[in-house]
Amino acid sequence: MVINLDNVFGIHTQALTLYSQRSSVLAANLANADTPNFKARDIDFKGILRRAAMKKSNPEVMKATQPGHIGRSSTALAAERLYRQPDQPSLDGNTVEVQKEQAAFTDNAMRYMATLRFVTGRVQGIMLALRGE
Repeated sequence: MVINLDNVFGIHTQALTLYSQRSSVLAANLANADTPNFKARDIDFKGILRRAAMKKSNPEVMKATQPGHIGRSSTALAAERLYRQPDQPSLDGNTVEVQKEQAAFTDNAMRYMATLRFVTGRVQGIMLALRGE
């Protein structure tokens, strides 16, 4: 019996990748909180996952006529970094709002851990099934 990992884990493996990328972006924002003219960035997490779900339900089939014609396909989701609009921009042009960045970082870390626990639970379930317990 072949196990299709896409069916087992769903979008959760891709969500882990996005949470990791968002964590890096938010950490960079916090690290540059005092840098003049630094513009805070973020990832549109919901939009990326929504597009991924739409692609999964309505896949577009492309056919390459030559090797490398279309390019390499990737299972990873493209995380476009968007600029964040500040509520109170600073005089030096920096748009990082430390409290909001810390809250977003904490929320992102909790969501990452919850998704990781879900994936870990699935792996443990598969291992139990394979052992026959």
